[in-house]
Amino acid sequence: MSDNDVALKPKTKVKPKLDKPKLYKVILLNDDYTPRELVIMILKSVFRMSEEAGHRVMMTAHKLGSCVVVVCVRDIAETKAKEGIDLAKGMGFPLMFTTEPEE
Repeated sequence: MSDNDVALKPKTKVKPKLDKPKLYKVILLNDDYTPRELVIMILKSVFRMSEEAGHRVMMTAHKLGSCVVVVCVRDIAETKAKEGIDLAKGMGFPLMFTTEPEE
């Protein structure tokens, strides 16, 4: 090689790094009006929980005032919370779910 020769290196492809989507918690809030059986039924139908898991979540919310039901991306969390609220409201009960960012 002479002094004027240039060594060429192959160009490397740079893949852009994608951030993981921020996760949100769906939280079941306790109330004194919605029957326990209805809460479990909503947890089973909207969140695809088993009878046992639904009972555990319902009892935790009953004892502590609230309970995290599921952690997922924002769109799904908001959709599930709205489905649960709408289902209970359609039956005349004030069951409430909220969403908040996971820390």
